[in-house]
Amino acid sequence: MTLRPTLSVVIAAKNEEKNIAACVRSASFATEVIVLDSGSSDATVQRATEAGARVITTDWPGYGPQQRRGFSHATSDWVLSLDADERISPDLQAEIVAAIGSGNADGYWLPRVSELCGRFMQHGGWRPDYTLRLGRRVKADFTTHFLHAHMTVDGSTIKLEHPLIHYSYRDLADMLEKLDRYSTGHARDMRERGKTSSLGSAVAHGLWAFIRTYFLRLSLLDGGHGFILAVYNAEYTYYKYLKLAFSQRPYSGRNAVKHD
Repeated sequence: MTLRPTLSVVIAAKNEEKNIAACVRSASFATEVIVLDSGSSDATVQRATEAGARVITTDWPGYGPQQRRGFSHATSDWVLSLDADERISPDLQAEIVAAIGSGNADGYWLPRVSELCGRFMQHGGWRPDYTLRLGRRVKADFTTHFLHAHMTVDGSTIKLEHPLIHYSYRDLADMLEKLDRYSTGHARDMRERGKTSSLGSAVAHGLWAFIRTYFLRLSLLDGGHGFILAVYNAEYTYYKYLKLAFSQRPYSGRNAVKHD
């Protein structure tokens, strides 16, 4: 008798009481759902537990280290990394079950469709947005970046078809809060990789981010929301390079050009 492969879903969360229950429920087909809570002050822990997750209370070492920590607590054959604002649709659930049962690959890329203030975006680099999230536990790992970490798989990978649903930005307040938090985290990652910046570099990169998003990646086809996305990407890029510049010691607007 061949045993069905088991699956652990790992979710890093903090103050996600609005999202966590729906996220955990969407992953309820898995063998176990692990939520790593880094000191929530709201009802995240309670709602995650009520939805069926195993909650582990931790500190916040950064996104990559937190995901690696979650993988170390997983006990299944496969691991799937999920964010609290993401949902696994029934179609994707069936595809995941079939994929891990097939043994055709060691890891799987999930296409993702993301929402911006009430609209799911079709352009601007947001679709298709393939992200490596599912892998055999013994072959899966995460990079150690503080913010923009990603999963790695030591082996073959395949792309799945049905999308992961991402409720990325609920409203403008959510966008502005994440703009500040994400740009700070990304600046930290760049600094730790030895990159440098300046005011001129920040302006140039921000302008290029708008052009790339709106014209080259065609967010203009998403109407007003596409313009909002292009402006957001420009501001995010501008601020992460500006924060990098100001984190340098000593800082001068005339020096420290970023090196790619």
